[in-house]
Amino acid sequence: MRRIDYYFAPQSPWTYLGHDRLVAMAHQAGAQVHLMPADFGHIFAASGGLPLGKRAPQRQAYRLVELARFRDHLGLPLNLQPRFFPVAVDDAARLLIAAQLAAGSEVALKLSGAVFAAVWAQERNIADAGTLAELLAEQGLPADWLDDAHSAQVQELYEAHTRQAIATGVFGAPSYVVDGEIFWGQDRLDLLERRLARAD
Repeated sequence: MRRIDYYFAPQSPWTYLGHDRLVAMAHQAGAQVHLMPADFGHIFAASGGLPLGKRAPQRQAYRLVELARFRDHLGLPLNLQPRFFPVAVDDAARLLIAAQLAAGSEVALKLSGAVFAAVWAQERNIADAGTLAELLAEQGLPADWLDDAHSAQVQELYEAHTRQAIATGVFGAPSYVVDGEIFWGQDRLDLLERRLARAD
């Protein structure tokens, strides 16, 4: 089965915009998505990227234009400047890793979609443990995954994902990697679909 390594940060609007299409595409292609939440602060430091607040005003302004374009094109609810953004995401990222460990990628992908929508469609604070507990409950998932998210194993995986992203050449979120080939951004999903359809 073809594997897609899915590198993302839970607060990324572009990850949110592409998530449901990625899941549907993987199902259609019979591919397995492996969630790789990573610390993009470290990735930016290694790759020359800048956090949003440090980017030039022109870039920040154009980002809002593009978000509005893709929101309208895809018909997805998205607040361009949500109440809780920027937001600390380490706890949410670790929770998604814990979910994948406990129940596999399908469940973790569903929970991921709920986390992304919480930021961009519902204006909820995913840095808050209470919000994460609510999201678990809404998905019918165990509350004790919040405790699992703080385990040494999960932290080690979070750090390993970040190191692997840097080693692979990932520099932005979302990035989808198939057999070492990087597809950066939700606007590259059509190209990813063609790659999945190609026989090696």
